[in-house]
Amino acid sequence: MQRLAGPAAVATVTLYSATPVDAHAKEAVDIHKVRESIVSLIEEDQEKRGDGTTLNGTFIRLAWHCSGTFAKQDGSGGSNGSRMRFNPEASWGANAGLGVARDALEPLKAKHPEISYADLYTLAGVVAVEENGGPTIPFRLGRLDFESGNSSPPDGRLPDADKGSKVKTVQHVRDVFYRMGLNDRDIVALMGAHAMGRCHTDRSGYWGPWTFAENTFSNEYFRLLVEERWSPKGTHNGKPWTGPDQFEDSTGKLMMLPSDMAMILDPEFKKYVELYAKDEDVFFKDFAKAFSKLLELGVPFASTKAWYQFW
Repeated sequence: MQRLAGPAAVATVTLYSATPVDAHAKEAVDIHKVRESIVSLIEEDQEKRGDGTTLNGTFIRLAWHCSGTFAKQDGSGGSNGSRMRFNPEASWGANAGLGVARDALEPLKAKHPEISYADLYTLAGVVAVEENGGPTIPFRLGRLDFESGNSSPPDGRLPDADKGSKVKTVQHVRDVFYRMGLNDRDIVALMGAHAMGRCHTDRSGYWGPWTFAENTFSNEYFRLLVEERWSPKGTHNGKPWTGPDQFEDSTGKLMMLPSDMAMILDPEFKKYVELYAKDEDVFFKDFAKAFSKLLELGVPFASTKAWYQFW
């Protein structure tokens, strides 16, 4: 048995073989101040870049990849422990480029030492959604930090963009999400986060944004999937495309991954794509629920008493 301390309470549970680190457990986290710091960081970074790109999409991906390693069967993986700070997770191919996000958040961790890395990484993704037109994401503090990546799950739990064929890619997407205990509706809703951000050839090998408004959270990703004509990318800047297989719109400025195309090639996925393309409110509701669920997978939140138990 290990003594695990969360930011708001102390609980005793058995969890892997890792040692939790939480020297500031008794100091309350002012989530509003942390949130303000994240917003300021994103704005200041955007101004320095001056090219229209931001940390928004990268922060969403950081939160996603910290959490998406969870396995319902044995409870391993997930955002608890912030193991992505260490190898092996830090060097996984699926996490390429996320060091940019982690490094950007280091000054905020120093400024707000009372918040765990695990809470900070996931909160950054929540703020990126909410501050850019997205829905309010139910979020609570209580994730712990581990001292190493010794308890990291095996590589291969995060989704690949392509498995070589429609059938294999669709099945791979389902295998990854079903392992976490999520369903088809959750899958499609979470894919809607591709409305923000872009792919970089020096990270994933893929290139381009999914939408023309990569800093706005909306249902545009689904609308484009349904309404736009997508074809295999053959050229880039006037030269033959030598990167991995991806798709482009009629302008050649937008992209979709094979896993994105799976959302309209599979009939069960497609019905939710069409629903979200028509009704942004439904998409926002479903995304908020699914994203909150994803970020909490495997987290041993300290139990709290109901208000009437304090009498």
